[in-house]
Amino acid sequence: MNGLLQDKRIVITGAARGLGYAFAEACAQQGATLVLCDILQGELAESADRLRQQGYAVEAHALDLADSQSIEQVFSAVGAGGPIDGLVNNAALATGVGGKTMLDYDPDLWDRVMTVNVKGTWLVTRAAVPLLRQGSGIVNVASDTALWGAPRLMAYVASKGAVIAMTRSMARELGEQRIRINAIAPGLTRVEATEYVPAERHQLYENGRALSGAQLPDDVTGSVLWLLSDLSAFVTGQLIPINGGFVFN
Repeated sequence: MNGLLQDKRIVITGAARGLGYAFAEACAQQGATLVLCDILQGELAESADRLRQQGYAVEAHALDLADSQSIEQVFSAVGAGGPIDGLVNNAALATGVGGKTMLDYDPDLWDRVMTVNVKGTWLVTRAAVPLLRQGSGIVNVASDTALWGAPRLMAYVASKGAVIAMTRSMARELGEQRIRINAIAPGLTRVEATEYVPAERHQLYENGRALSGAQLPDDVTGSVLWLLSDLSAFVTGQLIPINGGFVFN
């Protein structure tokens, strides 16, 4: 039985761990060939090997979203392997970017977050578009913090709000090429990258959801698979919050 993404070649950024790795594994289970990218080269190599040991087709590339040359080089290498059928813009700077109020926030850190999370997402998408087949899907990973305005996290919240807005603008332009682009806004998910988040923030989410409890990677992967698949062939420019009903959209 063929999977939702059978024989599709999917690029996933930030794929070494956490949600990115969960997306990669889910795509592979649905028949996709994987192109994994991350700045964490050691963890990326380990994750790619783990997937290969499960029998999945995987290539891996070191990618720094803050470096435009890195993005160009990676997608030149990706293009040498042929066209692609989907892109998941998951990579972002999240760890260590919160904790201070807007009055105390470091302007240099603000610039770093915007460079990686906003400009990097745009540059990766720009580099991928010439490689994407008609009918392909792009998924931008935003955050529900941009929907409820999480405090003491302003640069991250602003960057994810920009990703949501950028998705809508890109949809207008890419529609002419029959390329779909949508965004998801996950809630706080229990992964390695959120281990640093204070316990009270986790508790706020877990108690405040309509579907109470912890959010796990498997709670998010299904929507990404759907958006990359032909089942969502007439869906573009949309935002899907995935947070158990902590925020309604």
